[in-house]
Amino acid sequence: MVLFAIIDIFGSIPIILGIKSKIGNIYPGKTTLVAYGIMLLFLFIGEPLLGIFGVDISSFAIAGSIVLLLMGIEMVLGIELFKNDTALGSSGALVPIAFPLIAGAGSITSLLSLRAEYHTSNILIALTLNIAVVYMVLRMTDWFEKILGPSGLHILRKFFGIILLAIAVKLFLSNTGIEVNASQVKGH
Repeated sequence: MVLFAIIDIFGSIPIILGIKSKIGNIYPGKTTLVAYGIMLLFLFIGEPLLGIFGVDISSFAIAGSIVLLLMGIEMVLGIELFKNDTALGSSGALVPIAFPLIAGAGSITSLLSLRAEYHTSNILIALTLNIAVVYMVLRMTDWFEKILGPSGLHILRKFFGIILLAIAVKLFLSNTGIEVNASQVKGH
């Protein structure tokens, strides 16, 4: 359930549809397999891999939060920060859907944290079940597009843009050690 909440594939539908409108086909099978491969890689050798580059988990999560922040800004303001270049045409939506949307800083950090609490076989089962749901949602993007229509997509895109911004801020703050409580926000 932790991975399901972090990956949040249903909340990502407006983002995925927005990306699909820019680049065309999103190749559900290929995108899902790449995301699964990235998460498996980080499950088994994540910390040592980041260590090779001198990057700790918190720094990786902060970098991921900045990418999520930019994606949220794009959704809310209706601007294009991630340009559609020709390299994306051949790879479909591997970037940014497979990484960092599905296999992003939050899911990778969660996998590394879960390793400390659960047996690897349990995490593998959970990850595989989550990836199956991701694949089904990616396969059904046309159906979601028809059901929601242009107005529904526009509203969902703005709403989930705000949610994505909030997730990015939370991920950033939790990995920088900055604590904000409700009384600080209210000005007390």
